[in-house]
Formats: sequence, C-alpha cells, structure tokens
Amino acid sequence: MKIVIAGAGDVGFHLAALLSFEQRDIVLIDANQDVLDYAATHLDVMTLRGDASSVEILEQAQVSRAELVLAVTTSEKTNLLTAILAKKMGARQTIARVKTMDYLADEQLKMFKELGVDALIAPSQLAAEEIKRLIGQCSFTDIYEFEDGRINLVGLTLGEFSPLVNVKLNELYRIDPEVNVRPIAILRGHQTIIPNGETMLLRNDHIYFITDKEDIDALIGIVGKKKVKVKNIMILGGTDMGVATAKLLEDDYSVTLVERDKDHCKYLSEILNHTLLINGEPSNFDLLVEEGLDNMDVVIALTNNSETNIIASLTAKNHGVYKTIAQVENKEYTHISQNIGVDTLINKKLIAANNIFRYVRKGQVAAVTSINGVDAEVIEFVVHKENQLTRKPLKELHFPKSALVGGVIRGKESLIPDGSFRFQVDDKVIVFALPEAIAKVENLFR
Repeated sequence: MKIVIAGAGDVGFHLAALLSFEQRDIVLIDANQDVLDYAATHLDVMTLRGDASSVEILEQAQVSRAELVLAVTTSEKTNLLTAILAKKMGARQTIARVKTMDYLADEQLKMFKELGVDALIAPSQLAAEEIKRLIGQCSFTDIYEFEDGRINLVGLTLGEFSPLVNVKLNELYRIDPEVNVRPIAILRGHQTIIPNGETMLLRNDHIYFITDKEDIDALIGIVGKKKVKVKNIMILGGTDMGVATAKLLEDDYSVTLVERDKDHCKYLSEILNHTLLINGEPSNFDLLVEEGLDNMDVVIALTNNSETNIIASLTAKNHGVYKTIAQVENKEYTHISQNIGVDTLINKKLIAANNIFRYVRKGQVAAVTSINGVDAEVIEFVVHKENQLTRKPLKELHFPKSALVGGVIRGKESLIPDGSFRFQVDDKVIVFALPEAIAKVENLFR
C-alpha cells in the first residue's frame, strides 16, 4: 500500500511512525529539510522536499499510484489543494487536515467530496469532542467509547489510599465479584505493561480497564474514587479548541471562558450563546480566583502555550478543582501527565493522527483508538465470516503475547471474554495490541 503524507510535523510524523511498523511504502513531503532529516533518521520512509501542492512534487512522489494521500501540513489551503490535485492525478483516497469548522457542515463536505477530498479532519473539533467525553465521566483521566458507549475503555491513576494498591489482578474479583471489568494495560512511568493475573498493582500506576456501561460507576468505587457531578467549568484561552469546547459544553454546564484579547472577546460574544466571557490573562491566577476558580469543578487550559496550560492546571488543583485538562503541543508531554499532577493532557495533533489512522487499517476494522502515553492501539474488529476465529476457543487462537482481547459486543450484549470464549460471526471484538503485534492480529481477522 503506497501512502503519501504531506507534512512532516507532529501529525505527519506520528502517522508515519504508526505506519512504519507495517512495511508500508511511505513518501513524506515537507518544505523543511530539517524535519525531513529527522524523520529519515528515525523512520523507514522516503522523504521528498518541496511544496506538496505542486504538481511536479506530487509527480515525483508518484501520487498516481497512491492508495491514500494524507495532507496534514499546518496550512489549510495547502492541504485542500494537495488533496484535490492528488485525486485528479489518480490517488485512490485523499484526506485533508483543516482548521475552519464551517467546512465540516454537510453541504461543505459534499462540495469538497465532489472536488476530490474524501474526508476532512479538524483537530480542534476532535479534541473538543474528547474533552466533552472526559467531563461526562470526570473520575477518569481517559475514556474511549465503543458502540455508543456500550463498552468503554477507561483510564485512571491509583492514589496512595486506593484499595487496589498492592493487590494482584487475579484478586480483583474478590473486591466485587459482580463487576464486569478487565484491566488491559498498565502505564508505569514510561513502561507499557500488558498485565496478567499475577501482576501486582502499585501506587501511581495508571490502569486502563475495559468495562461495560452499567459497571462504570461500580468501577469508580472499586478503585477508591468518588463520583462528582460537574456543574461549573472554566476554560482558559479563546483558541480554536477553546471555542469548539465551549460550544459543545455551554448548553449542559455553566461555562466561563477567559481570553486575553479584548477584540477576540467581542467576536466570541457573537458566536457563543451561554458562555460567560472574561477579558483577562489566563495566567493571572489572582484574576482567576476573583472569577470563581475556587468554585469550579473542572478547569480546561487551552491556550497556545503548553507550559502555561500545565501550570494553570496545577494551580487549579491547589485550589481544590476536581478535574484538570491541559492542551499541550509537545507530544512528549503526553507521557507525563500522570506523573506531574495534571489529570489529562490533550494533544490535538495526536488525536487527529489517531483519527486519520483508521483509514489505513487492514482487516474488518470498525474503530481504532490510540491511548495517550501508551505505545499501543485499541482496535475494534468485526468477525465477518466462519473461520478459525469461530471454530476454536480464545485460548487456542495463538494471539500474540503482546495483544489481548478486552471485550466483545454481540448484538445487544457486552461481553468480557475468558479463555473458553468462542467468537461468532458479526461479533465486534475490542483488541489491545502493542505495535509489533498489530499485523499478526489483523491477519487473524482478515
């Protein structure tokens, strides 16, 4: 499969890194030789310097043979033109990264489709949607929904007084045998651990559980968390992501947005309906306290400065705010959120890259999720025919050791399988896999 990626920034590099595990024929285009040199020394890709919206450069990249063209530079116009030209030159499928939210309207999507752009990805909107999910279950640092939330992947950190500290996983059922949950990964420092029954849980472990919708509240109690009903939210920064987040939240919560630019505040007052706008510096903590920081349930720091967002979140924690979310630009930060005291770090570029990645998956794939800080994927496969998957129990299917089945959706049922479980046709299977196991798992479901 030949894939052309326009843009070697965070989104393009992350996509190329994900794809490099699978021996794809990848061409990475960028006008900046330094970022291309970095990519060439870290990834198995071909690099090409130039303007991706140039016909000459696209010809050099052999875009006519490409099954997929991903236009993910920082320039919206470049991305749209690149996708349009690539499709006209013979590329099978094109995806463009955009900033303008209006382009996501149905009539606009239809128009771009006619021009040759098969899909549009707006990182700020995708990040805002993830923030909304996190606030809906704010006891968790991460939450990913499958099949409209019937099965959930949730992440949380074990505090010092959690009843699970120094407990082996095979003893979990003794705490509450009625709760249907499965731990599928542990992030311990920078190490990703696929646990087994003998794995001992430690303080500050960040654990990811698969659970069905009905058992989420019980899981919160098991790990020693408390369920908090969110009412008041403060957003720091009137950035694209800040505005998109406010629009998604303002009808359900009391939202305050702090923006430093007075003219931008006037503009925001025209497009936001129920959000209280404060003209002030988001890093002025005396101002934030005056505007009700101590009464907030959630603080979401979405300025363009990662360090400001992290410091603001830590300050909010010191003022008793239950949930903090910070937007960061540096993808390396996503590995440290659980170690520095911020509940969740959001990187819109990585969220966008993970969303795009589902377009290149093989097999009967329904969804793909990458977890912040964890070097693995959660993939939802569909069992589409009678084969070895349906003829043998799970324990005899020779799943790679670095992969495991977390849950199965069968009709209206949500199931957490054991070794004797047998798949059926049309089962939707949620698999957690480290990069080296993904190709093997995909082959099982092809």
